[in-house]
Amino acid sequence: MDTDKRRGTTAPPAAGAPPDAASAAGARIPRQLWVEEPATRRRMPDPVRTAAVRAVLIMSLTIIQALVAFLCTLAGSWLAFPMVLGGVASTVVATWSVLDVWVTRQVWNQRNGVVSVPSSSARRMRRERRIARRGARARARGEARIRRRGEGRLSRA
Repeated sequence: MDTDKRRGTTAPPAAGAPPDAASAAGARIPRQLWVEEPATRRRMPDPVRTAAVRAVLIMSLTIIQALVAFLCTLAGSWLAFPMVLGGVASTVVATWSVLDVWVTRQVWNQRNGVVSVPSSSARRMRRERRIARRGARARARGEARIRRRGEGRLSRA
């Protein structure tokens, strides 16, 4: 049974196709409104995403300002010179904002230890801390067991 995706209607089955009870009666097959697809990449951390949005907004305003300065220059307007000076300043700010995204990403990765390299130092440090915690718990259990075994008696004799 072929379903027309645009209209949600059903077409007659092809020759030799097995009959289906719902489609044989000519019932409409409901389409899903929302199809969940797995994400191809992880979501950016919030500080990095904030810096990236800020950088995109600043860059778009810089491009608009450069275009206005260019058009004012072609028209011979008095506004051309101030717009060119503003364009130079906004170019510096846009470059700074892009560097801010890069620095924010690096700082977040260092603070949170998210490095995708298998031999990363962050993963090794987590492993060492986990082994140390397990050892501390095992020692605490052993000491508690020794104290329980000797309770209530003065000697073993």
